Amino acid sequence: MSSTDNTENTHLTHVREDGSAHMVDVTAKSETSRTAVATGRVRTREDVLDMIFDPANEGLPKGDALPVARVAGIMGAKKTPEIIPLCHPLPLGKITVDFTREADAVRIETFVKTRGVTGVEMEALTAVTSAALTVYDMIKAVDKHAVIDDIRVLAKSGGKSGDWDVR
Repeated sequence: MSSTDNTENTHLTHVREDGSAHMVDVTAKSETSRTAVATGRVRTREDVLDMIFDPANEGLPKGDALPVARVAGIMGAKKTPEIIPLCHPLPLGKITVDFTREADAVRIETFVKTRGVTGVEMEALTAVTSAALTVYDMIKAVDKHAVIDDIRVLAKSGGKSGDWDVR
C-alpha cells in the first residue's frame, strides 16, 4: 500500500466525534510482533559526503557524524511518546540505524521491532528524523545548504492492518 493508495481507511482513530483528540484505547488488543522500516536522506555536497564517510574522520569540525547520528536515532525512537503526544509508550526490542552513501546524500534507514499492542511506525520515523537532524547538525559548519528530505515509512508488519512493504 502506498501513500497515494486511495483505498486506505480514512477514519481518524485519534479524533473523537466532537473533533477533540484523545489517546486510543489499546487495552483490549492482543500483543503481536510489530516491525517498521523508515528512511530519509540528508542531501549535501560530494566533498561533505567524503568527510562524513571518511574512515579517518579528519574533516568535520564536530567529529564523526555517523556514530553520533546512530545513537541519536536510537534515542529518538525510545523517546517517541515524549515528543509525539498521542503515541503509546512501547517496550522496544530492537532498533537499528544504518547509513548508505548516495551520489548526493546520506541515506538513513531504520528498523524498529517490538512485541506490543500497537505499531512502531512512529518510532521508526522518529529514529530517522533524529538521525537526520544530527547529521545536519554535524555538517552545518561545512554545508549551510544541506537538505533533509524523503522521510517516510517503507514497510510495517504485525497488527490489524496487516503487513505492507513499498520497497
